[in-house]
Amino acid sequence: MNNSALLTRSLAAVWHPCTQMKHHAAPADALPMIPIARGQGVWLYDFDGRRYLDGISSWWVNLFGHCNPRINAALRAQLDELEHVILAGCTHQPVVELSERLSALTDGALGHCFYASDGASATEIALKMSFHFWRNHGRPEKQDFLCLSGSYHGETIGALAVTDVAIFKDAYAPLIRPAHLVPTPDARLAKDGEAAIDVARRAAVALERHLEQHHRHTAALIVEPLVQCASGMAMYDPEYLRLARRLCDRYDVHLICDEIAVGCGRTGTFFAHRQAAIRPDFLCLSKGISGGYLPLSIVMTTDEVYAAFYDDATSRGFLHSHSYTGNALACRAALATLDIFADDQIIEANRRLAEHLASSLQPFAAHPRVRHLRQRGMIAAFDVLSDDPDFSRRFYREALAREILLRPIGNTVYFMPPYVIGKDECEWLVAGAAAALDAALRQ
Repeated sequence: MNNSALLTRSLAAVWHPCTQMKHHAAPADALPMIPIARGQGVWLYDFDGRRYLDGISSWWVNLFGHCNPRINAALRAQLDELEHVILAGCTHQPVVELSERLSALTDGALGHCFYASDGASATEIALKMSFHFWRNHGRPEKQDFLCLSGSYHGETIGALAVTDVAIFKDAYAPLIRPAHLVPTPDARLAKDGEAAIDVARRAAVALERHLEQHHRHTAALIVEPLVQCASGMAMYDPEYLRLARRLCDRYDVHLICDEIAVGCGRTGTFFAHRQAAIRPDFLCLSKGISGGYLPLSIVMTTDEVYAAFYDDATSRGFLHSHSYTGNALACRAALATLDIFADDQIIEANRRLAEHLASSLQPFAAHPRVRHLRQRGMIAAFDVLSDDPDFSRRFYREALAREILLRPIGNTVYFMPPYVIGKDECEWLVAGAAAALDAALRQ
């Protein structure tokens, strides 16, 4: 097999996600598609032997490098024991151990885990659980949801209701029951003389005004803690989460923390919401929880929520399922991932790595076309001043030419590398991005 052969077959048979297929097929100026043969650590290799540094952890999932030997070994062992079993009426050791260990990471505050296969499904589950909780409590009028402007929580119909990214949502608007929007605490919105915490407080005031009027019909507020990823890595101060938690408590509204992208150590703590010293009513996890190996998502919740469904009547139970709920292999990959966090003291190591990343990125702060260089843990980003509607594709192409996989979100260039990236590789990544930026802007 070589690159061109596999690429021809892929373009003929595979409909790729979040992709205008014509961009990859137009002969004059086709957007490169990379045929990947294998991965090792932070590197991906094509069939012709060319390598690419995976600067985005393959859509934010790969925490500890491709073909990680410890996760590989755990999966091989699990294959000889159990690959999958129906989780309705059955249970198994990996799903029990994973649930217990995740609960312990919340100090027992979120002691009940419900499983699915992807992030959007976790969002759907949290929304349905909140809605059903209020119905079981005799308050069926509480069925509206709140989300932040610029929010992203997935692309299934229910998840799109609490997503505010037009390119994903507009085409399907007739199918969606929209949620209510409240202002984002995005620190880039700071006025002259304001700090990020001022923007957070201003956004919380707007949230309070909405809840004052509409709390009787509001089931939950859903947020991406600290970083709104898909809308351009919008970062905000933890003060917003603290104030939102108080308001949700005051007005009897659930708080859903969507940590699908920002959990598992990405922001500097294992759970992002911990930086605000709060506890959500629902916590959504996916992406990195299995180390980037297998589809897995989890919704964690409280004793109070669980108790609302505990009843003799089947109709009062949470009637939601996925065929691969709690898949044994995926749970074993997640357990191996948690082992690496514990054994290698990853959170502390990531703090040092994040400092090196920040230092490497400093030259961008002086770039005349760069604005809002920002970082939260192992997520870094900057915005590019460009009127070129094709900037993101030009940058992507130029980065690939320098053996780097980076996919800008519009005019936002971001970095979310695997945690196993070394200092030399980090500097390679940043230097290649700088060269790609200048080349894209020249075009």
